[in-house]
Amino acid sequence: MSDSATAKAEPRRANSGLHIPSLDGIRAIAALIVFVSHAGWERVIPGGFGVTVFFFLSGFLITTLLRQEYEQTGVISLSKFYLRRIFRIIPPLYIVLLLLLLLGWEHADVTPAAIAAQFGQFTNYYMIVSGNAHMIPGSGPTWSLAVEEHFYLLFPLLLIALLRINSYRKIALMLALLCAAVLVWRCWLILGLKVRYDYTYYATDCRFDSLLYGCVMAIGLNPVLDRQLERVSNAAWIATLALSVGLLAVGFLYRSETFRATLRYSVQGVALMPIFFSAIRKHAWPIYRWLETRPMRFLGLISYTFYLVHLRCLGLVSRYYQGSQVLRALLGFALAVAVSGAMYYLVERHLAELRRRLHAMLPMRGRGAASTGRQVAANRDPTTLPGS
Repeated sequence: MSDSATAKAEPRRANSGLHIPSLDGIRAIAALIVFVSHAGWERVIPGGFGVTVFFFLSGFLITTLLRQEYEQTGVISLSKFYLRRIFRIIPPLYIVLLLLLLLGWEHADVTPAAIAAQFGQFTNYYMIVSGNAHMIPGSGPTWSLAVEEHFYLLFPLLLIALLRINSYRKIALMLALLCAAVLVWRCWLILGLKVRYDYTYYATDCRFDSLLYGCVMAIGLNPVLDRQLERVSNAAWIATLALSVGLLAVGFLYRSETFRATLRYSVQGVALMPIFFSAIRKHAWPIYRWLETRPMRFLGLISYTFYLVHLRCLGLVSRYYQGSQVLRALLGFALAVAVSGAMYYLVERHLAELRRRLHAMLPMRGRGAASTGRQVAANRDPTTLPGS
């Protein structure tokens, strides 16, 4: 597909809200990476990279949502933001944790401290101190949800403060510097304080830059809200993507534990920017078109619960069938999809509708979009804020 044809397709996508089909496919890929790794191929499939992709995607989407709200209304409503996050994340998480607790109560030494840490969104730090001991069976993936919850709690406040700078370019630079500061912090912990390598993998203070890289792209050069780079040639795009894939390959193949505990997350964050940008802007290219197929979009739709339950589903299958590893993985995948689909249709879909109703009921304080005329423009210059 030519650049001109792609450009004609973009206004529809840019104005259709934050449901971006190609990102559903990327969610599905991230979920599959984690699943295949946990299904027994962790030595060849980097499951942790799937988590990093989830982090980047989350940072990009929530920042795009906040930026869009600011451009339309002149304010960011913290109450609406936290309402969206609570209704999207907490009910499915707590339902899954309760189900896992009921299923595993007789087979594990679960302690109140572990349960409190998991329901209180501190699974990651509990695992740093105690490992998986006494946790709810099959609930290990919840550590990354704790990182995201901590980030969601603080980032809107940071963004509101940074918006006073009145320049998207400067805000993006400040966020990029914060990413660099996290890298320095990881290096100091590993090289200076000699902490264990698992600390920089699980700890929020060492991993929130994986979300911040997505925020940098959402503010500095957003493929949904901004129109820059349309004249970049296909050859230049291909070269940039090749470089990004090369950077990711370095992170996968270089096995130094010190590198993996420090610089790897920064390399992956930088490499994911062109990949995400082109997946949205060049979504009709053959290398991305399959991301928008129905199976990929469906798996992306249920990926949150799928991520939460897949480990327990694999464990249940392995308990009753010890045959082929491939067949165990396929049965575990089918079970995880069935549970996640049921959660979506029975719980998440209805919560989304309730969330929309409550969201509409909350008052919007500040300048309204209709009176200020700050509707998001398809060709907005990303270097300046509304009214600057």
